[in-house]
Amino acid sequence: MCGIIGYVGPRPVLPILIEGLRRLEYRGYDSAGVALVADGTLDLRRSAGKLSQLEDRLALEPLKSVAGQYGVGHTRWATHGRPTEENAHPHQDCHGRIVVVHNGIIENYLELKRELIAAGHTFVTETDTEVVAHLIEKESRGDGLVAATRRALQQIRGLFALVLLSVDDPETIVAVRNGPPVVVGLGTDEFFVASDIPAILAHTRDVVFLDDQEMAIVRRDGVTFTDFAGATHTRTSQRITWDPVMAEKAGYKHFMLKEIYEQPWAVRETVLGRASVESGKVFLSEMALDDQALRDIDRIIILACGTSWHSALVGKFLIEELARVPVEVDYGSEYRYRDPIASERTLAVVITQSGETADTLAALREAKRKGARSIAICNVVGSMATRESEGTVYTHAGPEIGVASTKAFTSQLVALHLLAVHLAHARQSLDPARANALLKALDQLPLLIEQTLKMDPAIQAVAKRFYQCSDFLYLGRGINYPIALEGALKLKEISYIHAEGYPAGEMKHGPIALIDENLPVVALAPNDLVFEKMIGNIQEAKARGGSLIVITSESKAESFSEILHDTDTLLAVPDTDPLLMPVLLVVPLQLLAYHIAIRRGCDVDQPRNLAKSVTVE
Repeated sequence: MCGIIGYVGPRPVLPILIEGLRRLEYRGYDSAGVALVADGTLDLRRSAGKLSQLEDRLALEPLKSVAGQYGVGHTRWATHGRPTEENAHPHQDCHGRIVVVHNGIIENYLELKRELIAAGHTFVTETDTEVVAHLIEKESRGDGLVAATRRALQQIRGLFALVLLSVDDPETIVAVRNGPPVVVGLGTDEFFVASDIPAILAHTRDVVFLDDQEMAIVRRDGVTFTDFAGATHTRTSQRITWDPVMAEKAGYKHFMLKEIYEQPWAVRETVLGRASVESGKVFLSEMALDDQALRDIDRIIILACGTSWHSALVGKFLIEELARVPVEVDYGSEYRYRDPIASERTLAVVITQSGETADTLAALREAKRKGARSIAICNVVGSMATRESEGTVYTHAGPEIGVASTKAFTSQLVALHLLAVHLAHARQSLDPARANALLKALDQLPLLIEQTLKMDPAIQAVAKRFYQCSDFLYLGRGINYPIALEGALKLKEISYIHAEGYPAGEMKHGPIALIDENLPVVALAPNDLVFEKMIGNIQEAKARGGSLIVITSESKAESFSEILHDTDTLLAVPDTDPLLMPVLLVVPLQLLAYHIAIRRGCDVDQPRNLAKSVTVE
């Protein structure tokens, strides 16, 4: 989730760049850099690590001019290439005349890189970003940076935000959006470019958000907006009225709500560059375990705590169905306190958002001590879990500030899908046509989440009706019963309402005694193999007076017309592959917990007694 800042104007450039990067630190990053132009000379400094390390580098090796006339800054979260100074942005062309910073992924960078090398270009980094600088250099024909950029864009595939400058185009910055956000700040005789509003809010409140496939040509005397072909757009600026904290929330009232609405982006980022719809294959560059090692595995143990444990339960269904290897799910907090069975043919998969969860790390170490191979599913580059595991599947959810996990959870589910397909390919247990269909469905998932989020007004109405209840029961079956557990956990965490999540088949083994007219029952009944079984469970709850909140698939909504009464609620999510349905079903449960907690006056971002990362036992 890279951070970008650019400036052209009369003031000293470096302080503006550094302060802008500091205001983007919440996004998460592992290296940083700045580049500015003064008197026709490009000056650049980069550093691995935090912004303070870049500042130390600048103190030891000052720029020729801290003033400059225009410049860009960047904080990078590594995707292609390790988090090193060499791979840090900004990147240059062969002659050091063109500079680029980048957020996103250039999907065809290897193909472009081979062509550029054949044409005589020399590369010095492992990144996909460097390809952009060289490609624009190759397309330079004496008609300026803008024209060369447009020609280059015709050859680039992927989702990306680019900000570029050239020594040969004085006081000009070119910004491009094709997916990740870009905002242009409008000042008096000065202009700003950034990946997010907090970077520039101290300087201007008048902004323009670029649309997809739009370019901004930012000069000292004004800004021009065009499409990639050069057709001019007329854009109207927006006035931002947020305070700095609200700016970090992008206008949302709470971080949790912002992060719920970021889930389409987080899912897209986690999949991006890893899944080939054409071949049906998944590419996990940080996996470290080769196909033979994965074929040698005869058992998998997934270790996690809290919400990550719920994603692990979904992972069990995915891996066993696709890769046909037995999976056990264990609490990280319990695993090491018995004498667990593991060997060199066991694969231990730890799931941890922060990579620093004490119980999960201890469980990982115990599994490794017994000889198990190891993989971490984690959201933080360079965290302890990623350093101690043989391989890593990174989620790319960006920093999650709300204590109750939302986008990190859905990103974990997606990472588990990728891992399951990868394992299945290595073990030759998945029909290529089925793999292709799964990855196509995964590619459509962000759009389906966006459609699901449109249910928010209906969910607010449900929250208004039930927020004073003291208990809830959540029911699900098969791969979706862990989502019932997760929905109950979310409600408990942020609203302090007692809630129980159960596999619906267990209802008659105890929980049915709780059901009466005062108990809302949240039932997950999508279109899958156990749909008719869920219908039976819903009717049993209905017969005992429970108030039903049913979440189903759009294709099955009509099935409830004679079952539910006016006092019940039916919510329908889009249809998708049954193995992906948990991702869609959890979204309305997150929103329900959020809106109930708000009505109860709870602090949803920092609920009592909870910490974001449990780093001590």
